[in-house]
Amino acid sequence: MDSVTAGDLPNGTWQSWFNAYGRKLVLFARQWATSSADAEDIVQEAFVRFWRSSHRAAADAHLQLFAMVRRAGLDHVRRLQRRQARELRVTEEADHVSWFARTTLENEERAEALQAALAQLPTEQREVVVLKIWGELTFEQIARTLELSPHTAASRYRYALETLRRNFTPSML
Repeated sequence: MDSVTAGDLPNGTWQSWFNAYGRKLVLFARQWATSSADAEDIVQEAFVRFWRSSHRAAADAHLQLFAMVRRAGLDHVRRLQRRQARELRVTEEADHVSWFARTTLENEERAEALQAALAQLPTEQREVVVLKIWGELTFEQIARTLELSPHTAASRYRYALETLRRNFTPSML
């Protein structure tokens, strides 16, 4: 369907747009991707943005679609760089030690007990605890990150702490 022009598609389905431009977009996205799967993810993200926008009604809609792939690709690179920088910083800060300081056998036992207790929390509560304590985020930031209200984030945190207090004996602390 390479002979399709933007003028042929303004009212077409997303499938017709994808059939016309999908391979070209993936090839274009490879500039920012380290794998074919990443390139496909970039195209998918851009395509969803494009389809939700009003750009597809424009005469140069196919150009807008390529521009959105470029933006999604650049976003992908920035996310990857930020993640790599965070991982490097954590590795350097941890000095090849786990998140929980392990200076003595007693600390190691506490850390393992705490990790086990965290693992028993429901995922929703564990996410909030990790973001609050180790991520050092506010409830407002946690709410934005997890797409929920700040009150819900605070409640999940409170419930998690209550559960940890019940399951964690004083001798473990």
